[in-house]
Amino acid sequence: MSPFALLKAALRSPLLPFWLVVALLPFGRSAELGTFLCLIGVALLFVRHPRALYEHPGAQLLLWLLAAYIGAALISAIGSAAPGKSWSTVAALLRYVPLGLYACFAIRREEKLSALYMAIAAVLAVWVFDAWVQALTGWSLGGQAEAERISGIFGAANLKLGPTLAVLSPFALWAARRRWGLKGLLLALVLVLGPVLLSGSRAAWLCYGLVALGFAWREAGSLRRFALLCAGGAVLLALAGGIAWNTSGRFHARMERTLSAFNGAPQGLDEALAGRLDIWRTSLRMARAHPVNGVGVRAFRYVYPQFAPANDHFVVAEACGVGEGACHAHQVVLEVLTETGGLGLLLWLAGAVLALRAWWRAGAAARARAFPASLALGVMLFPLNTHLAFYSAWWGLLFAWLLGLWCAALYVVPSEESPHGA
Repeated sequence: MSPFALLKAALRSPLLPFWLVVALLPFGRSAELGTFLCLIGVALLFVRHPRALYEHPGAQLLLWLLAAYIGAALISAIGSAAPGKSWSTVAALLRYVPLGLYACFAIRREEKLSALYMAIAAVLAVWVFDAWVQALTGWSLGGQAEAERISGIFGAANLKLGPTLAVLSPFALWAARRRWGLKGLLLALVLVLGPVLLSGSRAAWLCYGLVALGFAWREAGSLRRFALLCAGGAVLLALAGGIAWNTSGRFHARMERTLSAFNGAPQGLDEALAGRLDIWRTSLRMARAHPVNGVGVRAFRYVYPQFAPANDHFVVAEACGVGEGACHAHQVVLEVLTETGGLGLLLWLAGAVLALRAWWRAGAAARARAFPASLALGVMLFPLNTHLAFYSAWWGLLFAWLLGLWCAALYVVPSEESPHGA
């Protein structure tokens, strides 16, 4: 089936509600339309087939993983520093259950999985094209570019283009590789690289580098070829960075700030990390004071001033609102540790072990089919990076969406034409 036929099939099939979540991500809470439609779909499914859950191992895996994710938040809400915020967050997290279950039951065959991958790639193609237009003209569907970075269709008030595009890029690269072979993959790598670099997000740069390494390892087949591909990629990255350095004032400014980390002074490193060193130090103090179940999910900003120095930049600047400090820990391990405590971190680790065990036991063919979703989740959760808040309404939704897709992808029924995976 051609890529265009796959895309058409995806948009005319039950995959549409699940696809809408990603398609509407740049438009804020509009993405919840897809979540609501998935809820209706799952409700109708269980009315017709009450025992459907017992017949799908991917759905059962999803429930265990969400139990760890939501359970950590539930434990933290007991005695939270901001009980209203924590309990409302726990209640909101429950919508991820029907979202993920819908993916598991709607994506039962390999053809549907390939169709959804292609539909996601089509969304990313629009984002990339729009971002290139903004880089060249200063304008996009999201309006005028921000002063230091391009924002694309997300808009200058919502600087999430870089992290989102980097995390979801495996689907675009998979589609290009499937349609045009290795040349298509290389072209797609370059086309996506430009917006990721110009978005100015250092976390996105690292995520995209990990994605490129993942595809290089998949293509190489041997350590020697992998080393050669990495060397070629380094040359390409240096060339792209040099071009951006000399042609884009936005990229030049971001790199100047990044390079200040190497001037040998602690102030330079903190400036390069946009003040996150202060946030991380305060997070550690917060975690030591609340080691069991944390300060409460999403209560970080309300407790931050109690543990931060009096002259802390985020307290003085009132980064999140009057009387508040930094919004979240900007690092997934610290976020889990400070907001949900040691118990929450143990639940997250248990979920990670369970997921890795299921991934390995699924077999090589299943791992190949789930490769784009696995890589996207892997780079999203890569701990040696800065992160958006995993318990926030927006980033948490994308995380749960990817988790549902991954659980579905591991257990799809292979097509007769391609028994070894996409």
